[in-house]
Amino acid sequence: MKSQSVVTDLRKQIFTEVARVAYESTDILSDIEAIPYIITPDEEPRYRENIYRERQIAAERVRLALGLSLRPANKPVHITAGVANSNIADKYYEPPLMQVIPSACDKCPDNVYEVTNMCRNCVAHSCIKSCPKGAISIVNGKSFIDQSKCIKCGRCKASCPYDAISHKIRPCAQACGINCISSDEFGRAHIDNDKCVACGQCMSACPFGAIADKSQIFQLIQAIKQGDKVVAAVAPAIAGQFGPKVNLAKIKTGLKKLGFADVYEVAEGADMGCIAEAHHYVHEVTTGNLPFLFTSCCPAWAVLVKKQFPDLAPEVSQELTPMVATARKVKESDESARVVFIGPCAAKKLEASRKAIRSFVDFVLTFEELNGMFAAKNIDLAACEEDTLDTKASGAGRGYAVSGGVAAAIEKCINEYYPDTEVKIEHAEGLADCRKILMLAKAGKLNGYMIEGMGCPGGCVAGVGTIIDPVKAKVFVDMSVKGSEEKIPPKELEETAERLTKMN
Repeated sequence: MKSQSVVTDLRKQIFTEVARVAYESTDILSDIEAIPYIITPDEEPRYRENIYRERQIAAERVRLALGLSLRPANKPVHITAGVANSNIADKYYEPPLMQVIPSACDKCPDNVYEVTNMCRNCVAHSCIKSCPKGAISIVNGKSFIDQSKCIKCGRCKASCPYDAISHKIRPCAQACGINCISSDEFGRAHIDNDKCVACGQCMSACPFGAIADKSQIFQLIQAIKQGDKVVAAVAPAIAGQFGPKVNLAKIKTGLKKLGFADVYEVAEGADMGCIAEAHHYVHEVTTGNLPFLFTSCCPAWAVLVKKQFPDLAPEVSQELTPMVATARKVKESDESARVVFIGPCAAKKLEASRKAIRSFVDFVLTFEELNGMFAAKNIDLAACEEDTLDTKASGAGRGYAVSGGVAAAIEKCINEYYPDTEVKIEHAEGLADCRKILMLAKAGKLNGYMIEGMGCPGGCVAGVGTIIDPVKAKVFVDMSVKGSEEKIPPKELEETAERLTKMN
């Protein structure tokens, strides 16, 4: 689920102001310094206890939007420190991508059971009786839990007839499906980067906007300003993101106003992957050469496999992901072009930073970041004219944006081009369910299956970089699929995919 609109609005303000500075400023350092004051112009705070903390948080968000790391809390570091090295068109992310802003974290209780004012001091005292450690007693006529004795088993909560016991879980930790968020020495959220797969669900879940990822807005605009041919590769999940009246043809017009030279549909890359993985499944899995096949288009899912189930890593499809296939197609036509993947996903930023992909994908931008760029240039997409779209994407490729869409597309291709083949499909959405399905695969319970994993519940439409509610987004994606002239990609794309795979 998307975060509260206030948090989303605050992030948009940051992206907008950073983009405006990148496009217009003649005194970049001074104008960057001014952004926290533009974001918080009043003397009275709106959300925190004082205006100084609000500006401190805004300053850290600005640094992340510039692609810079957070400043240390115990050293005097200027907001613009490092900007000179980032004010270039070729800078890649410095790890970690996902960071907790210390001044923004509210130190939420993490896995704590507490008695609320709903307690009626009933005669049964089932909470006391259920506690295996004697951690509960009656204090001032109410049940009281001694936290030093509590083992977090939850029996007291389960036994209370009035639901008077609350289980407080840090929202970011609850959203993380792989338990990589804990508390630091000060009680603030801490991300274990050895475990993190950069899905960004913690960022979406935080009601304080205390978790954010780094952006390449600043560097991208430098590339545009220096005259590079910058090409947008737009993910299928963009359907409906900018309003019900804004289609890809209008978005293309808006992107050209931002300085983009051309627009490609990543669904075309999905079509290539769809055909290639259908071939792979039929010739490798059904023959018994491979036990099963994992899809590879979701980077959070692929990294999860490699980090936590390394023995299963060889079963992740080696076919090009839609992003990479599209980028290679662009580079094949013009190797001087700078490719910007525009999508819903933070994890794509890490995928693009891999050495094998850097030479094809130059920048990664989320829909949320793109929205800030449109705002900076005062572009009203709904009022834009429709540009000509030169795309041949199928409905199958456009369906990659929703959970189950990847496996469904591959299945359609198998049914069409390999009609005598029995297809076994399984899919998981959300990292917790992804881990469960990986455990089943490891145990030999899913042999013969095509297995799709999506790091975000609902699929790409629920990515951290999206703008609208995932349920609404799915409706628009479904409409895009149904409105596609071609329902499945032609089999000839298999040759194109093979050729692009061999590109250096």
